[in-house]
Amino acid sequence: MTSEERREARFQRRKARRAERKAANCAPNDCFDWVFSYDHLYHSYKMCRRGVAWKASVQKYITQAPLNVYQTEVKLQTGKFRTTGFTEFDLCERGKVRHIRSVGINERVVQRCLCDYALVPMLGRTYIYDNGASTERKGYTFAIRRLCQHLREHYRKHGADGYVLLFDFSKFFDRVSHQLVKAITRKEFTDERIIKITDHFVDAFGDIGLGLGSQVSQVFALASANRLDHYIKEVCRIRGYGRYMDDGYLIHPSKEYLQSCLLHIQAICDELEIKLNTKKTQIVKLTHGFTYLKVRFFLLESGKIIRKIYRRSVTKMRQKLKAFRRLVDEWIMTYDDVYQSYQSWKAYAMNFNAYRTIQSMNALYNRLFIALPPPTEAVTA
Repeated sequence: MTSEERREARFQRRKARRAERKAANCAPNDCFDWVFSYDHLYHSYKMCRRGVAWKASVQKYITQAPLNVYQTEVKLQTGKFRTTGFTEFDLCERGKVRHIRSVGINERVVQRCLCDYALVPMLGRTYIYDNGASTERKGYTFAIRRLCQHLREHYRKHGADGYVLLFDFSKFFDRVSHQLVKAITRKEFTDERIIKITDHFVDAFGDIGLGLGSQVSQVFALASANRLDHYIKEVCRIRGYGRYMDDGYLIHPSKEYLQSCLLHIQAICDELEIKLNTKKTQIVKLTHGFTYLKVRFFLLESGKIIRKIYRRSVTKMRQKLKAFRRLVDEWIMTYDDVYQSYQSWKAYAMNFNAYRTIQSMNALYNRLFIALPPPTEAVTA
């Protein structure tokens, strides 16, 4: 037996052991009847109603929830479940217009059940640890914390000298390849009914791309660039790497090596049909500061990490407080509503080096809601 044959034999043995572990640990998640059982659908319904029970469509569904869930289960088991289309609208977020395609409560229950009991357990096991978006016990705060950890590790090994490669995907959701998504589904699942209903939800978005407002689209958008994550971690050997949906960073002491990594990233993105945003993709010296997820980071020569709050967030909150004062005077809002909203922003701001900003905002809040007397009478229509 030659060395190549022995290497191939070892690979096949490792592959067989991985397949056995996957079959033992993930067998229920690849079973249509288990995934879409009545108990799972009802639990998904209770999760979907959180925070939106005030909506008329959700209240109508709640009045006959057990019957609605049962009817959905029957349609799924008989293969008659079909998507009802989208409610489309535009949302302006931080000056950027986003086109949202949300689904109704009946379809949202099915998507939640599919994601929670099939897609997320099966696809999530392939994600790298530093992929923090749309994952349980992770999120925005996790992504910021991991970046700070990577900066500390870099400083202990190389000092403050180094660079960060920031990249961004252009129109990430709109360009997700359906062919790639379906290939991922067929690689992880063997149950044809799960594959069929997953393809049905994907095809509802058209020939290409996934829409904002659907849980299935969030899961597959995250999985579509998973190959890129593994390449950077395992082939490029970049320890200081993380990605949050369409934003990512690579930290390394050599600028030339990051330039080489960027060429490989571009090549893999072309294969995955992902387009890099050339305006936002850049290599920056760590001590000069860089922006990631709307946070301005600085690595000082002393090793201290400075996190500056997003300036637009401060401006928006000042505008909100002044608007809240008018709403309180008109008896549309109460002092408790204002207090809860302000405390929420304050908890967010305390994650940054923004002591003076918080003190200035406290002074504005006290001037508007503590120093001024409460409204004396309600304004009648």
